[in-house]
Amino acid sequence: MSLQVGAPAPCFDCEALVDGEFKQVKLGDYKGKWVLLYFYPLDFTFVCPTEIVAFNNAVEDFAARNCCVLAASTDSVFSHLGWTTSHPELRNMRHPMLGDTSHALSKAYGVLLEEKGITLRGTFLIDPDGVLQWASINPLNVGRSVGETLRVLDALQTGGLTPCEWKAGQETLKV
Repeated sequence: MSLQVGAPAPCFDCEALVDGEFKQVKLGDYKGKWVLLYFYPLDFTFVCPTEIVAFNNAVEDFAARNCCVLAASTDSVFSHLGWTTSHPELRNMRHPMLGDTSHALSKAYGVLLEEKGITLRGTFLIDPDGVLQWASINPLNVGRSVGETLRVLDALQTGGLTPCEWKAGQETLKV
């Protein structure tokens, strides 16, 4: 399957760490809501916790926009549990962490580095109908911006044309 903005997002059914417990999480669970699905390379690393903490701190900002946040890596849910219980800033995870040990999810979203068995920093916004509306992929060494992700979500939710550097509350372009 080829990943394309404007096409249905690849469905998934993964085991996830949710509120300290292991649960199955499916894209279909979020029908009617926006979904932010972000991939990070690996548990117990350096850049990853900075991003995860930032997204975790913004969960309420996303929820205010009818958007659920999901994290994913090729680590197991057991690794996620070990990391979140041992890392002080990750102990209060407020969004699911999907375990993609089969690599099916990361392959479907085009972020798997097969030779390393880890993912690039992929960020995807999926609309309430399950259509992929935005994709951004960063290399391993470059963290992403939660603020930019929120800005893009706001822009998408206007349904209008938004110019460069548009911010929520500004006018959209009139045609």
